[in-house]
Amino acid sequence: MTRAATATSLYQSVRRTPALSLPVVGTALLLIDVINDLAFPGSGALVAQAEPMALRLAALKLRVAAAGVPVIYVNDNFGQWRSDFRQTVAHCTARVSPGRRVSQRLRPTARDYFVLKPKHSGFYDTTLETLLDDLKITRVIVAGIAGNICVLFTANDAYMRGLRVFAPSDCIVSNTAEDNAHALRQIEHVLKGRTAPSHLLRFDR
Repeated sequence: MTRAATATSLYQSVRRTPALSLPVVGTALLLIDVINDLAFPGSGALVAQAEPMALRLAALKLRVAAAGVPVIYVNDNFGQWRSDFRQTVAHCTARVSPGRRVSQRLRPTARDYFVLKPKHSGFYDTTLETLLDDLKITRVIVAGIAGNICVLFTANDAYMRGLRVFAPSDCIVSNTAEDNAHALRQIEHVLKGRTAPSHLLRFDR
């Protein structure tokens, strides 16, 4: 199957997915590595996918925040152990950053939470689990970059901790469509997650 056929098949399958209603209480949105300079060799293809994805994810974030669901940025520290998240945001939104449009569209607000991670999973050597416990979270919406690496690893660790996983298929990107489709299948079949696109998510108070 060609790349276009794979993407079309995935799109058609998610279009048939019914709307999902999530309770506001107990739900959190995890934005994985969306504040990202995307500065690595060959990043052009990922940047081209991430920019339109960022628009869809920004719209989802607005709906989530309006409903009262907490938003948590789970972001790589890019090996900068002396920096804080504000410096990371400033760097990734600068004009020289290939990922600046993604980072600008998903720039955090004062109401958002953030956790800096040193490795792929948002749970590894971070305070994320403690924060989720404090917020009494039982289900997470995971979205961001890259679907087959940091998003998948974080979703896997969430599942291992007994959290229900939702991964909106139109708010996750990987280096290739095939990699992304594989990650979504893993989330569905192995992690028992739901991958309905973001416009089908509803939030009940």
